[in-house]
Amino acid sequence: MIEHLRPALTLLAGLTLLTGVAYPLAITGVAQVALPRAAGGSLVEIDGRIVGSRLIGQTFTDPKWFHGRPSATAAAPYDAAASSGSNLGPLSAKLIDRVKTDVAALRTETGAVTVPADAVTTSASGLDPHISPANARSQVKRIAAARGVAPERVEALIAAATRGRDLGFLGEPRVDVLELNLALARLGPS
Repeated sequence: MIEHLRPALTLLAGLTLLTGVAYPLAITGVAQVALPRAAGGSLVEIDGRIVGSRLIGQTFTDPKWFHGRPSATAAAPYDAAASSGSNLGPLSAKLIDRVKTDVAALRTETGAVTVPADAVTTSASGLDPHISPANARSQVKRIAAARGVAPERVEALIAAATRGRDLGFLGEPRVDVLELNLALARLGPS
């Protein structure tokens, strides 16, 4: 019987080392050389301190900062360990009530008749760090008032931070909230 088990166990050990150790290490090494920022999590560093990632949204609630879209992660907003959608369908009363409440709050806050969809809906992962340019523009009045700056300066930051469609036709124009808030921080104290 041992003559039958030895080749099977040898093959198991060899394939485990090859596919479970060597291959992942090789791919990680290639990624670190070819795309070091992305392989490291696209971390944003200021003065040697990590302040966030370009891949994961953050919660900003103060009126002087741009706010991201709502997060669907359950434990805490933008918790990368709990990445998932809410699994609430379009007929879910809980989802409808939340969106209605959020729309009403944003209409009161901004005075706008229409509210950008991404201002009240979550992304599929619940971690999206981007908002639409329309969502960013809807926040200009609040931010300019809270910071005591001209709305045109805030609009200029949005224009500079807006990224177009990938390859000219994939996706939608978007603005990275962290990048935008870092640009606001460079404007100086509010």
